Amino acid sequence: MLSNKLEINAGRVAPGLCFMRQKLSLKARALRYLSGREYSRPELYKKLAPFAESEDELDSVLAWLQNCGYLSDQRFAESLVHRMQNRYGNQRILYELNQHNLDLDLLAECRVTLAESESDRAWQLLQRKFAQQSITPELKSKMYRFLAQRGFSGNLVQRAIKSWIAENQSE
Repeated sequence: MLSNKLEINAGRVAPGLCFMRQKLSLKARALRYLSGREYSRPELYKKLAPFAESEDELDSVLAWLQNCGYLSDQRFAESLVHRMQNRYGNQRILYELNQHNLDLDLLAECRVTLAESESDRAWQLLQRKFAQQSITPELKSKMYRFLAQRGFSGNLVQRAIKSWIAENQSE
């Protein structure tokens, strides 16, 4: 099937096929991964390990990526927080950040940033999910479970539900 496509193109090789024919170097593979999204150093290490000939080679490639500014745990943390903050609470986001073995100072910085907006994020989630619904005890318990499963603390969930109810009863 592939040879038919190549013949149809009159000898021209399709753009993505050049990479399939040749073995990618470790640097090229790392840059290819990083062009798609941000990675933490341990995460990229795990992805590249099967393709490295030695651990020293892998460490030198990762050091080169960090020195050139292609690999940054700070950018990775910001990217992950930005990607998750509209759907999840602080506990869930910080758990995800912990899974990547990031620096403790970086985690503390993210914790402070997230704490500033957590109650607003919980209220907005309730507004998106439960808008235009009549308030019943079943709905309250459904809201509580919804926010708790997304990593919001119990006290914050109660406050968010109370403010959401107060807002929706006044309308």
